[in-house]
Amino acid sequence: MGVLNVTPDSFSDGGRYFELDKAVDRGVQIEQEGADILDIGGESTRPPSSRIVPCEEEIRRVIPVIERLRGKITIPMSVDTTKAKVAKAALVAGAQIVNDISGFRFDNEMPGMIAASGAAVILTHSRGSRDSMHSRPRVRDVIRVVVEGLERSVQKAVRAGIRRNQIIVDPGLGFGKQGEDNLLLLKKLDRLRTLRLPLLVGASRKSFLGRALEAAPAERLLGSLACVAWAIIKGAHIVRVHDVEETRKLTAVCDAIRNSSKRHL
Repeated sequence: MGVLNVTPDSFSDGGRYFELDKAVDRGVQIEQEGADILDIGGESTRPPSSRIVPCEEEIRRVIPVIERLRGKITIPMSVDTTKAKVAKAALVAGAQIVNDISGFRFDNEMPGMIAASGAAVILTHSRGSRDSMHSRPRVRDVIRVVVEGLERSVQKAVRAGIRRNQIIVDPGLGFGKQGEDNLLLLKKLDRLRTLRLPLLVGASRKSFLGRALEAAPAERLLGSLACVAWAIIKGAHIVRVHDVEETRKLTAVCDAIRNSSKRHL
């Protein structure tokens, strides 16, 4: 999954694709670099939390990009939003997936809207409110907290009428977790297999990598790739990344190793 931020304040690219033409060109490039899904977001969730973008402004940012890309790319598009109104507009414009980093905690209209649309949904684990998410203390057992939180989100989805084969889960690295929590989540990622759902992992360029590497976001490629390789080994089905071309090459090698057979030795 390639990331396209159409925001002026993203932690990773700082508004580089905020202009429509640049965003569309980057979306096409992401597909050409080998992405299977394009994730488009119009509101930054960088720590510390930035201001909440009004629905109308978020729609103004993402909908023209989706509409323009609909005739230019063939891979499915995902909208990264916590707002049902934005998600609905994006699905009408041509998106097929909703990526909700709140796991249905921020907008009670989201589950029903997605159920009615038939779209796929990514349910991400997070802790705290939009304002407090990045200042939450550590928890005693982060794996248990994440599994239980995702189970609640999945139950809410199923109750609303969303089928399990429409659901993807994400442990939410960085969303309400301290640096050590993120490392432990990666270390024990295979424990999330108990959810029996496709697993998405997004570690790309995040701040816990910056602390480990003592590096700025643009200098975290190797750390991001290390997390991708580890996540694949531990059972991730989708990896959400900024550096698509490099990650595609890495995943090709990981898949070749994983799918190798003794009869070929």
